Order: sequence, then C-alpha cells, then structure tokens
Amino acid sequence: MTLTLRCSKTQQTYYIEKGRPFSELAKNFEKQTNRKVYGIKFNNNIKELFKPVEENGEIEFLDLSTPDGVRIYQRGLLFILFLALKDIDPTEHYSVHYSVGNGLYCEFKNSEASEEKLQALKNTMLNIISQDIKFEKLSIDKYKAMSLFSEQGLHSKALLVKFRKKSTVNVYRAKGYYNYFYGYMPVSSSMIDKFDLQKFNGGFMLLHPNETCPDAVPQYKHFEKLSNTFSEYKNWLKIMEIETVGELNEIILKGKEHSIELIRVAEALHEKKYAMIADEIIKNKKARLILIAGPSSSGKTTSAKRLSLQLKVNGLKPVSISLDDYFVERSLTPRDENGNYDFESINALDLELFNKNLVDLLNGNAIELPKFDFISGTRKPSGKVLKIAKDQPVIIEGIHGLNEQLTNRIPRENKFKIYVSALTQMSLDDVNRIPTTDTRIIRRIVRDFNTRGHSALSTLKMWPSVRRGEEKNIFPFQEDADVMFNSHLAYELAVLKLFAEPLLLQIEPSCPEFSEAKRLLRFLDYYLPVTELEEIPRHSVIREFIGRSTFEY
Repeated sequence: MTLTLRCSKTQQTYYIEKGRPFSELAKNFEKQTNRKVYGIKFNNNIKELFKPVEENGEIEFLDLSTPDGVRIYQRGLLFILFLALKDIDPTEHYSVHYSVGNGLYCEFKNSEASEEKLQALKNTMLNIISQDIKFEKLSIDKYKAMSLFSEQGLHSKALLVKFRKKSTVNVYRAKGYYNYFYGYMPVSSSMIDKFDLQKFNGGFMLLHPNETCPDAVPQYKHFEKLSNTFSEYKNWLKIMEIETVGELNEIILKGKEHSIELIRVAEALHEKKYAMIADEIIKNKKARLILIAGPSSSGKTTSAKRLSLQLKVNGLKPVSISLDDYFVERSLTPRDENGNYDFESINALDLELFNKNLVDLLNGNAIELPKFDFISGTRKPSGKVLKIAKDQPVIIEGIHGLNEQLTNRIPRENKFKIYVSALTQMSLDDVNRIPTTDTRIIRRIVRDFNTRGHSALSTLKMWPSVRRGEEKNIFPFQEDADVMFNSHLAYELAVLKLFAEPLLLQIEPSCPEFSEAKRLLRFLDYYLPVTELEEIPRHSVIREFIGRSTFEY
C-alpha cells in the first residue's frame, strides 16, 4: 500500500510504501538539499528515522537549520563523547555544566582537561563515527535501567529515573553501553560528522553546528561575564547541596520542612545578590542612570523593583521611567521582514525625546513624562512632572538597556548596566543540562495565562519571534553589562510545573506546536512538585509569573 506524505515547508509530495522507515524519505530530501536529516516531524510528532511510516500525513524534515534537528545532533554527539571516554578510561566520566556562546562547557570528573587528553578523545570519537555504530533503542523496566546506569557509574541518571512515574524507560545501547539523553536520537554515530573540542579553564568546550551555522562548526566566541555568572550559580547550588533534578527531588521527597528550607535559602541568595549590586552602584559615585535589560521572562521588572528597595536601604531615592511611554507614533513604527510592526526594534522608540528628557532630568530640570496610548498608537502628555535631586538615580528597565544607542547622549561613566536572565545551572543529570530558554518559555506560558489570558498555544506560536528579537537586540550587548544577575531559583520549575502542565495539555495534536508542548511536558515530568506555595515570599521573582506578588506590574 502506497502512502502519501506532504512536506509542510516545501509543499512537495512524497510517496512511500506502508511500513518502510522514514529514513527512505530523508534520503530523498538529502539528495535535493545536500543536508543531512536527523529526524522527522510527522503530523506534529517527532519520529526517529528508523520508525516505520504507517499512515498518510504531513512531514517536516529536521536538519540542522531546525531547533529539533540540532537537539538530536547534540544528543548523538554527547553519546559518542561518552563512548569515546569509556574506550580511553572506563573509570572516567564527564559532566556538562552550561552553554555559553555556541559551546557546551564540560569537565572531566577525575582530572583536568589537557590538550593531549582532548586530542586523544577527539581521535577516538572520530573513530567511533567512522564505524557507523548503531544507537539501538530499547524500552526496559525502570529498575533495570537504574541498575544498568549505576553499574556504569551514571548515578545521577539512575537517581533521576527513580522518580519517573512510568514503569519503563527508553534507553539507547551502543558498544555494550547504555545511556539516555531525554529525547530523540540519530540512527547511528556516522550521522554526527562535525564537532570540535577546545580546552577551556579546567575543562573543555564541546562545539557543533547549530541553527545559525548548520554547515560547519562555528568558531567559539567566549562571554567572560556570562561564564562567571554561571560559575557563581554553580557555587549557589553547592550551598544548597543540589546539582541535578534527581537531588532536588530527593529534598522534596523528604517532606515539607525540607522544601521550605530550600525556598528560604534560594531566596536569601537572591536577596544577598541584590544587596551586593546595590553596594556596587553606591560605590560608583558617577552612576546616575541604572539600566536593567534581559531577555523575555528573565524577571527584569521584579529585579528593578527589588534593586530599588536595596538602594533605598542605602539612603538613595531612585525613580523609575517606563520605556513603554516612549514608543513612536504607530505610523512611524518600523516593520519586520514580514511587513509586521516591529515593536522590539530600538527604532520603535523615540530616542531623541527619550535622550532629551534624560539630559534635562540629570541636569536638574523638570520634565513632563509622556504617556503612550497603545489603543490609538499615539503618545499624549501625561500631566506628570518629574524632577530629581542630583544624587537621585534613575532606573530604566527594558530590552534595549545595554545598547548604547538607547542612551547615546549620556556619558558611559554615568551609567550602571545590569543584565538579568534565568540562567539555569541545574541539570537533569551530569550530562543533560536544562536550556535556559526552557525555563523562560515555561515562565512565560504561566505569566501570559495569568496576566493576559493567553493560552500556552499562543505563547508557543510567538516564541520563535521573541527569540529572534533577543538574538538581535539583547544578546549582542550582554557583555557590556557592569554586573549580571541570575534570576533562576533552584526550586522554581518544581513550582511552575503545577501551573504549566495543565496549560500545555490543552494543546491539540493537530497544532504544529504540539511537538514542543509534548517535549516540555516530558521535561516537567522529571520534577516532583513543590506545593508549599504560601512559603514563597511575595517579593520573589517567581511571583512575577505565578501571581500574588507584592509588586504591581
């Protein structure tokens, strides 16, 4: 029986005999595009290439220009790294700590990385790739999986599996070793043909192609301040005695008093950091303008309000100005490549008026703040007059805060720039990190529903556009920050789980976003819930998303 499949992106139709694997379709696409396919999205469900085609439907080929294709590639590369390390030293392990720039920072468990060791590891990985070793998928009993992982020294993986609700676990086997990377995998090692290992500090950077550079290994660009912020949060996790989700689950399982203690320590670390940032601002006698920027759902607004409190503790009287009131008239708003209004462009703001107001304000003159009417798309006088003393700082929060163009008439020495983001340092296990974007999209799904009445589907639909705006308007300027603040809380995903799961479950299989909703649900399933919501302080960053904050937004 011949089945018909239609590619949603190219509008091309493919024909295949029922029961034949998706890999046959992938070969046709690869011949046409000269790009390898690592998986298939079939009727909004991701399928591995060895899976048989059983019915007609819509397909999308997942190559390295797609987020899911890159995820599959990365998982295969991590498995090859694991196998190669076992060949070199069966007692050695590695851990993945965080993503910075376009690399994954990894460390060996028992030794520092040397150029010689990395070269030997790279050569062994290339040998495994050349052997075209198959990644065999097995579904086995949960407790057998725990035993297999423990025997191989993968204790954090065994601990995580322990808390799974299902009685079986999908694992992959290659060269007699078992592993699992919490998602779909390539068929074999030969599909992973581009990577690099570069020594960095005591560990190394693992590099591979990505969406912005799908055909080659991109050159590594280091972000020193971002890397230091990850290291700082790593130390926070050590204080809380948590490095992985399995260890977090063990704390939650111990009972209410342990969860409450975790919340208190995590929040205290945040409070201490806000106080330290305020102290830095106090030391900088010339800083009059405090600019706070960060990507979507990073907790910028709460951070601005809590920092304002800390500055008041130090005897200052900060004032805040909203960038939302400085949008240009709707008719002057720039448009994106699709012809839609681009409200995230810095040119959507009236930079001339904004800078004139700032100069007047800092020179001691009174200004009348504007008020933007979003319904009519016009700016009107607010009737609100603002004048500040010469020691009063001005706090401005917005996505363009780190871009010098925003405040081009104010000397750099008079500015203090703060970058805020939810930089998730905790991992599922030693080698499976939690992408910071996953934390932020889950935060946003919850907040959009609570404050704007938006469904999870509508949030997922617009997320790619949000991410493109971040890549263009925020990330290029992050290293210009004077200080970075990691707004992630060690316990937050165990709380957000309670709010996000019911929203994600509403997304129907017929929606293109269904596969992403399914991925996030699987991810949240690894967490035990923290239900002591009344113990979360009213000023916590997480309250910006789940509600009942003491602050107004």
